[in-house]
Amino acid sequence: MTSIDGLINKIISPLVDYPKDIEISHNESDRFMEYHLKLNEEDIGRIIGKHGHVIQTIRTIVYSVPVEGQKKARLIVDDGKQ
Repeated sequence: MTSIDGLINKIISPLVDYPKDIEISHNESDRFMEYHLKLNEEDIGRIIGKHGHVIQTIRTIVYSVPVEGQKKARLIVDDGKQ
């Protein structure tokens, strides 16, 4: 888990104005290992990008990293709208 956290942090940090506000939490289910990314409100748009291209590229990289067992990685940006 820690290596994926580090990877996410390394990718996200240069893209945001408030890198100290980056928080990564985990949720594990039968099929997925979910990584929840919480950012400063002002940085959410930067990470999502126009038409979602930036977050999709980040997800492609994260999803390519093997996760223990048969589980798949899933990256979720917590935008506070739930």
